[in-house]
Amino acid sequence: MKSQDFKVIVNDTYEFEGLDVNTLDMIQSEGKGHFHILNGPKSYKAELVNANFDQKKCSLKVNGRLYTLEFKDPMDVLVKKLGLSAVADHAVKEVKAPMPGLVLDIQVNPGDTVEKGTPLLILEAMKMENVIKSPGEGVIKAVAVEKGAAVEKNALLVEFE
Repeated sequence: MKSQDFKVIVNDTYEFEGLDVNTLDMIQSEGKGHFHILNGPKSYKAELVNANFDQKKCSLKVNGRLYTLEFKDPMDVLVKKLGLSAVADHAVKEVKAPMPGLVLDIQVNPGDTVEKGTPLLILEAMKMENVIKSPGEGVIKAVAVEKGAAVEKNALLVEFE
């Protein structure tokens, strides 16, 4: 996946697509998390304040101003477009396959307590590994698939109590 494939949302207000960070002239300065960036004739001083890789969010201070960035990969955009992100607001009863694929790994067991965003399993589709995460809090009642199984779209993957 290339950096151009990501959508970046800044301060929950501005959306950018097709960004290619590889075109920036960037060096680390003043230690870990501090950078000097040249973009054409403009110079920027940036500091990575914090990063949450599971939620695909980070905070950057650029020239003294704080920005919150949220990254959306093509799968995130598709899930939102299909209206599947609204499921997180309701009580979780089950998780179904968002697309046909092959179950590469199962990361939970019956009886496990999970929070929103906890990885449940890895589903390979179109030669991409997709981490299927819990849309909410709950206790795993049953895992309806086995590692190595091929599943169709909307196949039951995990049941919650």
